[in-house]
Amino acid sequence: MESKEDEALPKRSKPTEIQSISSKDSVLSMPNLPEELITEILLKLPVKSLLQFRSVSKSWLSLISSPDFVKTHLLLSASNKDYTHHGVMIKVSNANRGVKDCSLSALLYDSVPEAFDLDYPGQIPDGYPQLVGSANGLICLAINLFYGLDCLILWNPSIRKHKELPSCRLNLNRRHQEHGLPHFTFGFAYDEFQNDYKVVGIFPIYKYVSLFRVEVQIYSLKSDSWKRIDDFKGRELLDDSAKFVNGKFHWLDKQWNIISIDLADEKWEKVEQPCCFKRCGFLKLGVFESDLSVFCNYAWTHVDVWVMKEYGVKESWTKMFTIKSPEGSRGLIFYPAILMSNEGEILLQFGSRFTKYNPKDDSIRYLDVANLAPCLEVEIYVKSLVCPFYR
Repeated sequence: MESKEDEALPKRSKPTEIQSISSKDSVLSMPNLPEELITEILLKLPVKSLLQFRSVSKSWLSLISSPDFVKTHLLLSASNKDYTHHGVMIKVSNANRGVKDCSLSALLYDSVPEAFDLDYPGQIPDGYPQLVGSANGLICLAINLFYGLDCLILWNPSIRKHKELPSCRLNLNRRHQEHGLPHFTFGFAYDEFQNDYKVVGIFPIYKYVSLFRVEVQIYSLKSDSWKRIDDFKGRELLDDSAKFVNGKFHWLDKQWNIISIDLADEKWEKVEQPCCFKRCGFLKLGVFESDLSVFCNYAWTHVDVWVMKEYGVKESWTKMFTIKSPEGSRGLIFYPAILMSNEGEILLQFGSRFTKYNPKDDSIRYLDVANLAPCLEVEIYVKSLVCPFYR
């Protein structure tokens, strides 16, 4: 279902300053800059400005909307080391079913960053959102109800466009649905080899409370359809969204095994891991500087941060840090690192708050974020012009 055009864009009846300058009747005249220079300047601008500048002329609209411009702008924005073109999507408590947005650069470098409320697509009275993942500026949302999944949505909050995915047609019969609540797990990523955006859904099917089987389906934006994938070797997975590394989705099962599926050949594998992972109290998968990472929480006292330096090589698992839990924080755990700042500080989530860990002096401090209730899920995204419809 296509969303309406962004109503916040300037109307032609209210010209911007740039429009006035470019008007034939204006006293001022726009200098005749080379097209290459105009393109270079526009590529460095944030999405909000580009959305406004589409109204300057038909040629600017055509340029800013072109696939090559969208792709190049995305690459430049994603590689910006100051993270000025990145946002942090935050799901707050299920009680208020809200989603908030915060500038990543503000979270890293401002003294008091602020979070802002977002009206997300698919809002319904009894539904609550789950942040499945992000890719190239697109956010995948699962809108859940108490008794199961309502819908899946691909959403670009920067350009305010979204697409509701077709329903997954699970191969179920009524008697397998009557016992036990659904417990679905998803992953979302961009498949660069197929130039396609894909969602993987893992659906445990229960029969009389016990697990009957697991059905796996993959959605392709290019075909706008789901297909069933067989040969799933894993057990029931934990309910965290998948982590995408090296062209593969990764989940933890309830025995702390790391299970992966390759988007290229759709084959399942078990990722080898050190024995010490089995001895920790609580595991969490993450991605740290593009590598697969694991947070091993020990009895609410500390967390060991492990990174797989060479994908697929068991011996390359390396313990990067040991972070001690702050005093008086019993019962809270660390969640995987969000990223490392230019100063070497690690931004992560501890309990329901953002924190920064400094490996140089082994210090940790809480971040005060204005207008932010306790957060449950966090997803970084790059602000882009990518449209959630295949073209």
